[in-house]
Amino acid sequence: MSSKKTGGLAGVVAGESAICTVGQGNGLNYRGYSIEDLAKYATFEEVAFLLQFGELPNKIELQEYKEKLTKARSLPEKLKNILENIPKNAHPMDVMRTGCSALGAIEPEFNFQSEQDRVIIRLLGIFPSILLYWHHFHKDGTKLDTNSDEDTIAGYFLEKLHGKSPSQDVRRCMHVSLILYAEHEFNASTFAARICASTLSDTYSAITTGISVLRGPLHGGANEAAMKLIDSFDGIDEAVKGVYKILEDKKLLMGFGHRVYGEDGDPRSPIIKSWSKKLGGDTDTFKISEAIEKVMKKEKPQLPTNADFFSASAYRFLDIPTDYFTPIFIMSRTTGWAAHIKEQRANNKLIRPSSQYIGVENRNYIKLGDR
Repeated sequence: MSSKKTGGLAGVVAGESAICTVGQGNGLNYRGYSIEDLAKYATFEEVAFLLQFGELPNKIELQEYKEKLTKARSLPEKLKNILENIPKNAHPMDVMRTGCSALGAIEPEFNFQSEQDRVIIRLLGIFPSILLYWHHFHKDGTKLDTNSDEDTIAGYFLEKLHGKSPSQDVRRCMHVSLILYAEHEFNASTFAARICASTLSDTYSAITTGISVLRGPLHGGANEAAMKLIDSFDGIDEAVKGVYKILEDKKLLMGFGHRVYGEDGDPRSPIIKSWSKKLGGDTDTFKISEAIEKVMKKEKPQLPTNADFFSASAYRFLDIPTDYFTPIFIMSRTTGWAAHIKEQRANNKLIRPSSQYIGVENRNYIKLGDR
């Protein structure tokens, strides 16, 4: 690791990876494929396979992969009992973290070299079931039936959330969102997952670590915060005045700016904005979102929208509860975490950086009676 002194380790190179480029003059690419092409042409399952195994699948490989993911949706009875006993007012991220950790105890990984791909597929398949089993049990007392004709994670999640098969546009928007959030180099949760993996801990522990870090509002909760901001205004005029007041008070607006991309802007933002506009361009929610963006472009051009800002309104148009925005992030980012866990294990060295001590100088011990 570089010894360069910088806040939050910004700009510090902490390792090598062949998974993703973020910025660096190359935009956002997953294993060499641009995010624009993947969002336009691929399904989330193709991207998940790419990140997990290094190459895009052919038709047979994709079909077999989807079949494994479909089988992985089922919930063990012991896990159902745990989810039923999590309070209904619990934070959904706590539900996801607990579900992942509990599954690791129920279906442990004994040898990561032979079992890690099985565990990764199991988690990708079961995460929507974990959230929605808890959701429906505490909402109306029903126990989720994981059987479905939907053969994609996007379609399955939306069907089980709403009780009906999603439209083509709604399903496609969900695919795009999952693709955009799938991987993002050495972000906080991914780096934490790699640190956990570097100790030779199991996959469940490393993914649980990623979830725990993602729970923090400075990392995974920005789209929820953006939605709450948008919802706080009754119209465009109020939104404009409100944003100016926030800027005047020097408060933070979530969904704007990105430490890595800077003024060049997050390449994911225009992609998800186009879907937000397609699904809800005539609504007050979208118009307020655009009004906020225009103020920020004028007053803070160095802080363009990131992927989180228009993801908020896109999820609203998919009729997804705001509290579930970040759990969806887990369903997507597990693919990136898993890729990094596998990469770390393939050429492992314990991640143990040093710190620069800035405390008091050495002192003599003072006996208790003399203090």
